[in-house]
Amino acid sequence: MNGPDPAQLARLVTAGAFLLAFIFGAVGNKTRFCTMGAVSDWVNMGDLGRMRMWLLAIAVALLGSSALQVAGVVDLSKSIYPGPNFTWLSYVLGGFLFGVGMTLGSGCGSKTLIRIGAGSLKSVIVYVFLGIAAYMTLRGLLGAFRVGVLEKASLTLAPGQDLPSLLSAGLGWSKGAWTAALAAVVGGAILAFVYASREFRSSFDYTLGGVVTGLVVVGGWYVSGHLGHLAEDPNTLQEAFVATNSGRMESFSFVSPMAYTLDYLMLWTDKSKIITYGIASAAGVIAGSAAYALATRTFRWEGFRDAEDTASHIIGGMLMGFGGITALGCTIGQAISGVSTLALGSIITFVFIVLGSATTMKLQYWRMAREG
Repeated sequence: MNGPDPAQLARLVTAGAFLLAFIFGAVGNKTRFCTMGAVSDWVNMGDLGRMRMWLLAIAVALLGSSALQVAGVVDLSKSIYPGPNFTWLSYVLGGFLFGVGMTLGSGCGSKTLIRIGAGSLKSVIVYVFLGIAAYMTLRGLLGAFRVGVLEKASLTLAPGQDLPSLLSAGLGWSKGAWTAALAAVVGGAILAFVYASREFRSSFDYTLGGVVTGLVVVGGWYVSGHLGHLAEDPNTLQEAFVATNSGRMESFSFVSPMAYTLDYLMLWTDKSKIITYGIASAAGVIAGSAAYALATRTFRWEGFRDAEDTASHIIGGMLMGFGGITALGCTIGQAISGVSTLALGSIITFVFIVLGSATTMKLQYWRMAREG
């Protein structure tokens, strides 16, 4: 009896990634979902509306992903986040620099894609420099520094770095029981905090943005980790997850996909290059955002204000490229997809992304006040 055709599964996975990303791009444009904006609103105005939307996305992703894990539909330990190699310095430095970069670049990786779809030429430049820096950090000059210096500062957590595995190894209970318990407690606490705000409860867009983003991440795990899973690849006779750059199950993240997209476009005639989950997801966000912008007549060309604005966005893109690869993800990849696995590194990265962004905003405000 013939098994699943890997090529057919790859087409299914990339189509699923594109569709989910299309939805995210359209909804993200409509609801102004922006993680940098969430930090900015909080730091500069004391407004937690968009921060609550981000937290809602985390809660929905955590609850949905944990449900898939407990039900045995996917195995989140086979993603890049819960592995035993706890590279703490990479999480701290990479997360902080990504936070700095997304502030200088007017948004994180996902917002860059959404803004491109809405007509921002500034974000096209950010995309290019982010992708180049990310590829240099994956396989080039910056990669040597990442591997040879930053990743040397690491700990090995034998059970894995996700909280359910650590607690199961230290205190007993099964990993599944801890996954269900932690998801219920942490997810419930986040939901309680989010909806404690009357203003948040009264905004349909806040709920729409948070819920859809969280569900898209859950859908990503299902598409890649279940539909794209091969217990035995007929070519290698080993377990495989088709159409992913990492070779593992993936959900949404928007730093390495930009690097791989540039690589794919530059080496188009190389038949070994294929459209992967990440490449399809990056294209889907742009397409979804563009579709919404065109349908609502909000599409607008946007360029740089001056040379300083150009430099700020170029530096921001490069910092996001380096920081996102170093920390294994971005405000979506680590702070939502990664946190949905309850990995310690993802939680640390999330904290330092916010810290890096908030620190940069404070410095910008201080500079403006001094000049004024």
